[in-house]
Amino acid sequence: GGGVWGLRLGGHLWRRNRHGPEDPRYAALRARWGRHAPRRMLGFFMLQAVISLLLSIAFFVPAWQMHTPSIPAIVIALCIGFAALAGEAAADRQLRSHLADPSQRGQVCRRGWWRYSRHPNYFFESLHWCAYTVWSIGQPWGWATLVPPFAMAWLLLKLSGVPLLEARLVETRVGYREYMATTHAFIPWPPRRAHTDTDADADPHRPSRSPRP
Repeated sequence: GGGVWGLRLGGHLWRRNRHGPEDPRYAALRARWGRHAPRRMLGFFMLQAVISLLLSIAFFVPAWQMHTPSIPAIVIALCIGFAALAGEAAADRQLRSHLADPSQRGQVCRRGWWRYSRHPNYFFESLHWCAYTVWSIGQPWGWATLVPPFAMAWLLLKLSGVPLLEARLVETRVGYREYMATTHAFIPWPPRRAHTDTDADADPHRPSRSPRP
């Protein structure tokens, strides 16, 4: 499972970046840090190495298990793993199709999973790591496999994923602020209805705005 996931993700990143410029997130960090960029980028990459060690717990614990997991644990873990793999591949394919469509240039992607989550690829990436936790239920040190999915979600939501990406998308995608107001950032969920001034006027319990002089 881990090998299939790694091959798919590596192939996707290679296709996306082989002829393109540097990742805009790294370029934005260098611009923000100025003359301190080399030292801070080194620290940033070292932090990524530490996080990679934490993620490897998901493989170490199952590899050293002395007993075979129960049949239900195996079935559930495989279902989670394949669902995460299929979901992330679908989200990447939908975004790639959107970006290749000239009529959608500069527009927000709302195809498929992107209608229900602003970052469905991040969600499925984090979900993938939960498969190893289920696989390790009842095993020695099985609790440690909770670290990878939480570490991955924190990394994507708080550090190198959503904050840097959305700061750029707000400026480059038409309607992205409205998309943020109506669409969940992470977990796929039916979109909320955008609030408008008409809604406020129609709701007698909502305070109205006083006209400006």
